[in-house]
Amino acid sequence: MPAFDALSKMSPPSSPALITFAAEVRAGLSKPYQRELPSIYLYDEIGTALFEVITLLPEYGLSRADERLMRRYAPDILERLAPPVAVAELGSGTGKKTRWVLEALARREPVSYFPIDISGAALVKCRQELSGLGAVSIVGLEKSYLDGLADVARLRRTGQTLLVLFLGSTIGNFERPAAELFLRRIRECLRPGDAILLGTDLENEVEATLRAYDDPAGVTRAFNLNLLARINRELGGDFLLENFEHEARYNEKLHRIEMHLRSKCRQTVSVAAADFTCTLEAGETIWTEACHKFRADEIPGMAQRAGFCCEAQWVDGEWAFAENFCLAANDLSAHT
Repeated sequence: MPAFDALSKMSPPSSPALITFAAEVRAGLSKPYQRELPSIYLYDEIGTALFEVITLLPEYGLSRADERLMRRYAPDILERLAPPVAVAELGSGTGKKTRWVLEALARREPVSYFPIDISGAALVKCRQELSGLGAVSIVGLEKSYLDGLADVARLRRTGQTLLVLFLGSTIGNFERPAAELFLRRIRECLRPGDAILLGTDLENEVEATLRAYDDPAGVTRAFNLNLLARINRELGGDFLLENFEHEARYNEKLHRIEMHLRSKCRQTVSVAAADFTCTLEAGETIWTEACHKFRADEIPGMAQRAGFCCEAQWVDGEWAFAENFCLAANDLSAHT
């Protein structure tokens, strides 16, 4: 019996997260010109584990660049912040790169660290990764970025400076106007004197960039296909993974990598929990992720328009990647 037939009478999803997941899958796969699935759903427990493997691949130098800069400049970052400091990390994952900032800060004062991630498994691993750090209290928040940050803004003690970490290249998952809007939403949660440390992947040689998203070992392929497997597991989908292939392409006009899942044949797919069925033509793709690449000199302007002042920028010497220290401006209204 086909998977969908067996699950076609399943009860509607009951949790708010699954209801939202089903609704967004239905909306994305219903788009008439380019079907899409939100990239946030790549990161379930399996997807998070696969991404951790990706960060170790020789073709994917971004994470190592991020870690090098954090290790090298953590003291400089903290010198720019008035104590006491609370640290909130958006999309913390395992928290591995964050160790350098937390260790440096813990040598100065007790630390409150708030990892924010939609993956409960990632938060468990984050606590395990950082459990040996003295003077660091960890309060994980299994929430979306902005909901979690709003909670941290309420939880922090009076007089604490808040440092928000948005590392890796996650800001690149947003279209440029949406990225600025998102940074502004972060700024609205902050007070003057708070700051964000923003990781940005920079424009690089195209072939090297493509290899980072289509590695010979096939780990990125497995990461991408796991999104369909997740829909099967959680929403009663009947995607046959062998009917799809992973594709990475570079959009030169928009300066971004795009990840797609290409249908190898004409096929009909269904998602029971979304009450949805569609037919994919051979060669048709589902767009799963965009990774925008920036020029180093465009970050200060983007930060300023969002209500920040980019006070420092550190660029890695081995991979085209930058950490940007942006201080919350005194007058947010002046940046509207």
